[in-house]
Amino acid sequence: MRLLLLILFPLSLTAQVKELNHSGIEPVKAFVHSLNDAQIKKGLFPFDEMNRYEWHYLPAAMVARNGIGVKELDSNQKQLLYIFLQAFLSKQGFVRTRNIMDMELVLKELEPNNPIRIPENYFISIYGWPEKDSTWGWKFSGHHVALNFTLVGDQLAFAPFFFGAYPAEVKTGPKKGMRILKDEEDLGFQLIRSMTSKQKKAAIFQLKAFTDIVTTNAAEVGKLDGVGIHAGALTADQNKVLNDLIEVYLKSMPSEVANRRIKRMATEDRNEIRFGWAGEQEMGKPHYYRVQGKTFLIEFDNTQAQANHIHTVWRDFNGDFGRDLIREHYHTSKHDQ
Repeated sequence: MRLLLLILFPLSLTAQVKELNHSGIEPVKAFVHSLNDAQIKKGLFPFDEMNRYEWHYLPAAMVARNGIGVKELDSNQKQLLYIFLQAFLSKQGFVRTRNIMDMELVLKELEPNNPIRIPENYFISIYGWPEKDSTWGWKFSGHHVALNFTLVGDQLAFAPFFFGAYPAEVKTGPKKGMRILKDEEDLGFQLIRSMTSKQKKAAIFQLKAFTDIVTTNAAEVGKLDGVGIHAGALTADQNKVLNDLIEVYLKSMPSEVANRRIKRMATEDRNEIRFGWAGEQEMGKPHYYRVQGKTFLIEFDNTQAQANHIHTVWRDFNGDFGRDLIREHYHTSKHDQ
């Protein structure tokens, strides 16, 4: 059975790239121009600086980050930074990022003596000079957020990107019941629970969930073992759920990036997409899943803190940190000489 990949956004790819160039670069410039000399020295790097490939999702108090901390910005600079972020994220992606940052306040209430629960301990780094360089990038990182963008001409790459949530479900206080990554978890459960015994035998590749996402914070990843059930072995309704699950991850991306990824999956990944499950099939018990195609990998893990601590990641095998765009750019430039 053919996997139907949904076209989520009506605008053409070209139109959306132009839209980003118009609305995205100006906020970047405004933010950069607001920085003083010391901040520029701390937060702006050459594009080929190797720390561009360093990323993590542990609290910044545990794993130091490069760049300028949100806590180091004045109120005007913070406002400009958030406008900057909104220009490169969908509305849903921006709200999710802020919600994850604000979850540090929940943790601060739950762990009042823990000194690492700092809501503004997130960092911005820029690589290259956006006003004059055709190739540049930036990243935003802190506890449970890692966003990595690379721009090459009119093309934008957004990977790896990571979102996490602890607690995955807030159990007490004013935000009781809040689940930041609700859809990612619920659709995974919906898909595995809809399967027949025969389908589950193919989908469930181990009975114990991993303790974390398998790829962790690697700078570069290759394809994992081809485990799980092939999309072609799913019913039409199950494929719809799988599409909805992939869409949830793409919806945090800028629309032109999501559009490009969908088109790429429709041509390159359609016959290779697999859904694999490990662990329990009940909320509150450790569980893990992955969706893997020829070009991409999604991982979801909820095992820590009595299965109330979620990690999710999207990786592009050839496109993390814009590697495919950069290779294509250099190849084209070489032949144009």
